[in-house]
Amino acid sequence: MAVETPICNFGEKARPFRLKGTDGRWYDLEELRGPRGTLIVFMCNHCPYVKAIIDRLIRDARELRELGVHTVAICSNDAEAYPEDSFQNMKRWAEEKGFPFPYLHDETQEVARAYGAVCTPDFFGYNADLELQYRGRLDASGRNPAPPDVRRELFEAMKMVAETGRGPKEQIPSMGCSIKWKQAA
Repeated sequence: MAVETPICNFGEKARPFRLKGTDGRWYDLEELRGPRGTLIVFMCNHCPYVKAIIDRLIRDARELRELGVHTVAICSNDAEAYPEDSFQNMKRWAEEKGFPFPYLHDETQEVARAYGAVCTPDFFGYNADLELQYRGRLDASGRNPAPPDVRRELFEAMKMVAETGRGPKEQIPSMGCSIKWKQAA
């Protein structure tokens, strides 16, 4: 089922976390944050929306890093119900695609809940002070192939955040598959 993200709650502070990456290291928000901004992406391996945008996300993350914006991806899906999103498969995909950012496993789903993540992909763009400035989409393509001239909405917004500390007032929500929540015990 496709879900849209809520509108950006400008100024909301990023929530601290400590999660294990596909490289075996543990990461926390403080060491991941960029000097001019931080992009946190909730995503997973199996979602057709993520698969459709992953190569452009990798490109944008590389270019944003040059602007002082660091990117981190977090998978919070229930891997028992969705084995393609298991930690082992996260590791395999990160290596296969050569992710230029840490890919973290939110096994307990506490981080996704703390952030209010609703879908994959769900983008949270923060300024240097870790205040939310962007909660929109990557671009207009959704789960379809993107035309070469597609407007790079996420990249443009995060470039603006890096340069001014503020995101665009007008943002179009991201859309994707719902987060696959674990059943209550």
